[in-house]
Amino acid sequence: MIIKESYITLTDLRFHAFHGVMPQERLTGNDYSVSLRIGYPVFDACLSDEVDDTLNYASVYDIVSQEMNVPSQLLERVAYRIADRLFRKFNLITVLDVKLNKLNPPFGADCYGAGIELHLINDKTEL
Repeated sequence: MIIKESYITLTDLRFHAFHGVMPQERLTGNDYSVSLRIGYPVFDACLSDEVDDTLNYASVYDIVSQEMNVPSQLLERVAYRIADRLFRKFNLITVLDVKLNKLNPPFGADCYGAGIELHLINDKTEL
């Protein structure tokens, strides 16, 4: 059996953070959700049942949490910082989707959130 593609996902991680252009957003903060889809070779883990053979979810979460704690004006910047740290820490990541949503955007709309989604390819790995 051959695994053609494999992804590790973390879905709807919740944070209260202080990102935004408006001064009030930087003062009171807002609720955010982060979802990740990470292309990663998992075949060894499928056979070994050992966490050392895969991408540890807890390590990924720690990086996301640290970056969410650094205030920025733009969600684009936060999402990129998360991606950059993940690529630097885990060089076997092939592709990465980062979705970051502000759950209560301050523009008066009745919505589930506003945000950014990045799709990045690691140019240092072969696809």
